[in-house]
Amino acid sequence: MEPFDRAQAEYLVYTYSDLILRLSYTYLKSTHDAEDICQTVFLKYLTAGQTFDSPAHEKAWIIRTAVNACKDVLKSAWRTRTCDITACAEMAAPEGADGAVMAAVQSLPDKYRVPIYLHYYEGYKTREIAEMLGERPATINTRLDRGRDRLKRILGGKTCEQGV
Repeated sequence: MEPFDRAQAEYLVYTYSDLILRLSYTYLKSTHDAEDICQTVFLKYLTAGQTFDSPAHEKAWIIRTAVNACKDVLKSAWRTRTCDITACAEMAAPEGADGAVMAAVQSLPDKYRVPIYLHYYEGYKTREIAEMLGERPATINTRLDRGRDRLKRILGGKTCEQGV
């Protein structure tokens, strides 16, 4: 294994740590698990020797790797056979100014939550989300529509009319 460049590692942390943590939290609903995913993604990045065509290509690779790592954690035997410590003493994640909306988004099933998060919070277009998640754009559009409908019911219709 080649030694990595400290500047490159710092670049990764400053550029992508917030994105990876927030995306991982939407999947795992655990700050600690999200931090583990962040470390896993950075380690893969630094050891893979991957080259990227553009910053957008790099960001897409980071997101795809984070999503895959989250899915691996969710389907692991350890996770399905143990009780999470948060079941005993749940500690809420810090909420920003849009805490009510984010809480509503967090309550959605994965198939709606992730596309809504990537679209509204990260600014990705439907086609880009479809590529990242390995789905068809029509599927992502349907999930966005159904997710918005669920958010409307959860939030009472007012917030969604203004735009999530």
